[in-house]
Amino acid sequence: MGSNSGSKPLIHLLLVSFPGQGHVNPLLRLGKRLASKGLLVTFSAPEFIGKDMRKANNITDESTPVGDGMIRFEFFDDGLDDDDPKHYDLDTYLPILEFVGREKILLMIKKHAEKGVPVSCLINNPFIPWVSDLAESVGIPSAMLWVQSCACFSVYYHYYHNLVAFPSENEPEIDVQLPCVPLLKYDEVPSFLHPSTPYPFLRRAILGQYKNLSKPFCILMDTFQELEQEIIDYMSKICPIKTIGPLFKDPKNSILNVRGDFIAADNCIDWLHSKPPSSVVYISFGSVVKLKQEQIDELAYGVLNSEVPFLWVMKPPPEKLGLPHAYLPEKVLEKAGDKGKIVQWSPQEQVLNHPSVACFVTHCGWNSTVEALTSGIPVVAFPQWGDQVTDAKYLVDVFKVGIRMCRGEAEDRIIPREEVEKCLREATSGPTAAEIKENALKWRKAAEAAVEAGGSSDENLQDFVDEIVRIGGGSFKSTKQ
Repeated sequence: MGSNSGSKPLIHLLLVSFPGQGHVNPLLRLGKRLASKGLLVTFSAPEFIGKDMRKANNITDESTPVGDGMIRFEFFDDGLDDDDPKHYDLDTYLPILEFVGREKILLMIKKHAEKGVPVSCLINNPFIPWVSDLAESVGIPSAMLWVQSCACFSVYYHYYHNLVAFPSENEPEIDVQLPCVPLLKYDEVPSFLHPSTPYPFLRRAILGQYKNLSKPFCILMDTFQELEQEIIDYMSKICPIKTIGPLFKDPKNSILNVRGDFIAADNCIDWLHSKPPSSVVYISFGSVVKLKQEQIDELAYGVLNSEVPFLWVMKPPPEKLGLPHAYLPEKVLEKAGDKGKIVQWSPQEQVLNHPSVACFVTHCGWNSTVEALTSGIPVVAFPQWGDQVTDAKYLVDVFKVGIRMCRGEAEDRIIPREEVEKCLREATSGPTAAEIKENALKWRKAAEAAVEAGGSSDENLQDFVDEIVRIGGGSFKSTKQ
């Protein structure tokens, strides 16, 4: 399991993921990149998503060669039935996951040590900061993969340490000014930090990582130096940050064979082939955002009235929850004909890199933000909550690759079809479309340079691998400042 071509055992990393699609994807991408550089990577998460991942991607728990190394999966039972609704109630589930996960991951570590492939480093993503506690308790170094922007990392850091004023019950609409970050209006700060948030448990979950921030010897970030230069430089003086993104950009195209989708992607590439260059509007709101049916109707008629071909991802809610499916009005589908296509899930990386795609209507989650930016695709920003509202601010005002359609949940209104149509026309034709496309292509070029040999992210990743190899050789030296 832990060696390549009969040589000495590979240095072994254990990656532990929170069971959300937006967390699994970047951590698995990191795992593949690390494996490709000659390491053995075990990817772990709760079994209830492991079953979905195996089914959707035809993966097995056996070791799979990736570049010079190997990747394997080892899921653990969290003690709940697969269809237990507690999985989707984070306030209830996170303590369960911690209680069970600590025991299961510890057993995993002991088992691998007994088999002669000891774990040299643990890596987790946000929401499960207890992984770094566990690593510390058994004397194994740990790292954390931050799956949002460095700007958001800084916002949470300043909030946790009470370094600047944030919106409060008494002053809910104050602006927030942080070092090296543009002025954020109250509805542009990650919404979990606002006193009105209906998701205070998500604030607690994210801030839990800041309580443990001294424990990882390295904080890996799925961003790149050139994208967030000033704030990365500033926060790097406070925390041991290494930017290693965009992780989905594989310069060697060698690691597409291992995917982490929870449901199988529909084939929409043939349909895209049939459309003219730069003509299709791609619409996807990620794996978690659920819009009101009234809003979907307005979006649908706005898209139809704009007369653009569209590919729309409408992910069904988990069957276990028994929630109603969102749907497009029948009239819209009838009138759109072959100009419209609906899928449950898409191979988003391939879609965004397809020449027929003109723009991306997105919820502005960080994964989608980075994928759009580094594919050279302009966006129509439709954020809802969390870091999405901050990402939208950056996409429109800082990176200048997008048009804002809404401001998120704080806006508390249905965006009418007339506004939808106006945004889509502006994003797909005319001087604004040309300008944001030019900027998007500039970011694509910068991203490609970052991950190429000798680029900023490639060098940071290699530095991290070199440190892991030293750890595996018993000469670990913390890079903390």
